[in-house]
Amino acid sequence: MDMSRTDPSPRILVVDDDPGIRDLVSDFLGKHGYLVETAGDGTEMERALSRQKPDLIILDVMLPGDDGLALCRKLAAQPDGPSIIMLSAMGEETDRIVGLELGADDYLPKPCNPRELLARVRAVLRRRQEPRPAEDTALGATCEFAGWRLDLVRRDLRSPDGVVINLSSGEFTLLRAFIDRPQRVLNRDQLLDLARGRDSDAYDRAIDVQISRLRRKLDDSAGEIIRTIRSEGYVFTPKVTRTA
Repeated sequence: MDMSRTDPSPRILVVDDDPGIRDLVSDFLGKHGYLVETAGDGTEMERALSRQKPDLIILDVMLPGDDGLALCRKLAAQPDGPSIIMLSAMGEETDRIVGLELGADDYLPKPCNPRELLARVRAVLRRRQEPRPAEDTALGATCEFAGWRLDLVRRDLRSPDGVVINLSSGEFTLLRAFIDRPQRVLNRDQLLDLARGRDSDAYDRAIDVQISRLRRKLDDSAGEIIRTIRSEGYVFTPKVTRTA
């Protein structure tokens, strides 16, 4: 399907080397109102991305050439990149954690029920498209904490030295959850609700993984910004100031 057309429907790119799976997923999601394009490997994926940026990529782990994990790492490094759902025939928890570590928004083992995949697609896109609070719509609205600056409209994070730090959609949502509730202990269930939605099927280890990634982005290896409170959860320690 041509993804270059102007259409409000969300665009999805399915990257899998199995043509049967590509056709099944493409047809099923297409029947539910999505514009779907497919690719068989990383090279075809890059060609598709050069034509039109999708809202979400469904990415198989086992691919010829660059595997899905390597491709996920490249995609997650892009500013305002697409959301990513990874699929893996292995389905091991370690693979799931690695995928989340590299920037995936969700992870499903193969074979997966198409309806479950559809539910995950809807959940990930809903988080991506959630309207921002009214106070964030003012031009240049920013939050400052511990020398860092986060532009809530552009989703632009700058270090105390002025370096722009790329955040995935999941990392931004998690950081936003902390910024809105500074100096309060938040347990894993609360963070799952705030960052991934109440209907998310994510498990609490996913929050630990995302916090680990966010700490690396914030150069917070000592846990001075996001502090672990044993047996309770996490607390965002800096004072947060908002400016318009």
